[in-house]
Amino acid sequence: MSNGTYWLEHAWLGTHVEPGVALDIAGGRITAVRTGVTTPPPGAEVLRGLTLPGLANAHSHAFHRALRGTVQVGSGTFWTWREVMYSVADRLTPDSYHALARAVYAEMALAGITAVGEFHYVHHAPGGTPYADPNAMGEALIAAAAEAGIRITLLDTCYLSAGFGTAPNAHQLRFSDGTAEAWAERCSLLKEHDHARIGAAVHSVRAVPAEQLATVAAWAEQRRAPLHVHLSEQTAENDACREAHGRTPTRLLADHGVLGPRTTGVHNTHLTDEDIALLGGSGTGTCMCPTTERDLADGIGPAVALQRAGSPLSLGSDSHAVIDLLEEARAMELNERLRSRTRGHWTAAALLRAATADGHAALGWDDAGSLAPGALADFTTIALDSVRTAGPLPRLGAETAVFAATAADVRHTVVGGRHVVRDGQHRLVPDVPQALAAAVQALRA
Repeated sequence: MSNGTYWLEHAWLGTHVEPGVALDIAGGRITAVRTGVTTPPPGAEVLRGLTLPGLANAHSHAFHRALRGTVQVGSGTFWTWREVMYSVADRLTPDSYHALARAVYAEMALAGITAVGEFHYVHHAPGGTPYADPNAMGEALIAAAAEAGIRITLLDTCYLSAGFGTAPNAHQLRFSDGTAEAWAERCSLLKEHDHARIGAAVHSVRAVPAEQLATVAAWAEQRRAPLHVHLSEQTAENDACREAHGRTPTRLLADHGVLGPRTTGVHNTHLTDEDIALLGGSGTGTCMCPTTERDLADGIGPAVALQRAGSPLSLGSDSHAVIDLLEEARAMELNERLRSRTRGHWTAAALLRAATADGHAALGWDDAGSLAPGALADFTTIALDSVRTAGPLPRLGAETAVFAATAADVRHTVVGGRHVVRDGQHRLVPDVPQALAAAVQALRA
């Protein structure tokens, strides 16, 4: 229903929960928000529970979903996990990646996610030979998002080296375009769609030589496109950067024009005070991925200090050990409690903003992430009567959503005014578990 009215039993309007809200929709956008509507208007779609703006998953590697359940046990570090991840990347084809991503994005829709930022670096065939369509892999992801019913920002990623001054290894050859100029030429061939926007990414300071960082930044600046970068996820990266350049990764990025209000640093875990000031002072965002950061034993980033310095926060599910943006929001607060041994670093409203409006902004969807006139009609409804959410007063819905609900409590997901998930069932991918199982098993065959 791209035109019509939705009646929301309870709605999160950015500062509070409002009972009895009617959203008028035309052309896939919200045209009016009417409060005090105590009963559903004739012909309105009725959404029982708490309706939030659609959730934005600001950092995704879709193929990592194939690792779930296989890398969570045993000893090791991020670097040993990476070798297993490479073994999956080696087996991807455009067709198999499309099938997997379609299922993963459908799982996201079931979790209330209406937009995803796909940090995409598997560009070429194994060995580095380009496909006949040099963007076959990226186009597969764009098509997968359309078929799963969600929006995507394809963050096409520049990845040129294995480390400072080191050529790509055998696994990484399919990631590399050789130079940032060649990356930009290929990336410029990608086309945007109603559901898809094109952004850029620097994989990391170890994967893009310093003298080529400015090329990636300029490409994004010319298009006013989002620019993302893995930043200081590992202390080993920081140590190697200091050895190679005599400065931290954050300072290196600043010196080459990468930081700024359309840039988002992903993880931002191991930072100095100067790094935090550089990120906040430039308006560079921070995407925290708490479930992945704990799964990989990365550490807890200084999210409170970053936000206070001026860095907007967003959230991502990254490796998809869990796809649940409510858990990511909750984990950011709870991780900080563990680190600081104090409680209450963010309100539920602030955490929801990171999961909605600020996440969409980080992906270049500034017109999404709120229930307001003119916004894209993207929203999700959480049950308030499940075993997890029953009990609290509806006016405490924000707190219930963040600190009690999970992805399993999502009942409806609407994108552009159209139901993608209704009553907990995906309308475009009828059997998401089977689709996931088939796609993952095909990669393991």
